[in-house]
Amino acid sequence: MDETEYLKNRLDKQINWYEDKSAINKRQYQASQFLLLILAALITLSPLFAKKSTYLLILVPIMGALIALITGVLRIYKYQENWTTYRTTAELLKYEKYMFMTKTKPYDGASAYNILVQRVEGLISNENTEWMQYMSKNESQEN
Repeated sequence: MDETEYLKNRLDKQINWYEDKSAINKRQYQASQFLLLILAALITLSPLFAKKSTYLLILVPIMGALIALITGVLRIYKYQENWTTYRTTAELLKYEKYMFMTKTKPYDGASAYNILVQRVEGLISNENTEWMQYMSKNESQEN
């Protein structure tokens, strides 16, 4: 695989994947947090309307249960952690690409392409290793 092919078919695709996953996790995290804020505010304000509506006797416990469910989903899927981890990896990959393209150290010598591949694959490998450790930790906690 030559430099152009590696940059296009490996590095750029990985950058795009990490950016996309980061954006998805960011949206999920922020939407969940916004919903938690709304539900908490509604529960706090519910006594103001308690005399006017018997529906609040049903709605307030439902809103409390929704808060518990959303909080649990946030802990299980780790949207905030994934957002920041994926964003960091995407930025590190872009940094390596730009340093390589501008022939900035350590990419200013004859072995620049080899160094790029080693560093990029190292970043991707570290991310995969962290994910595997997280998954095996969760599996051992379930058993």
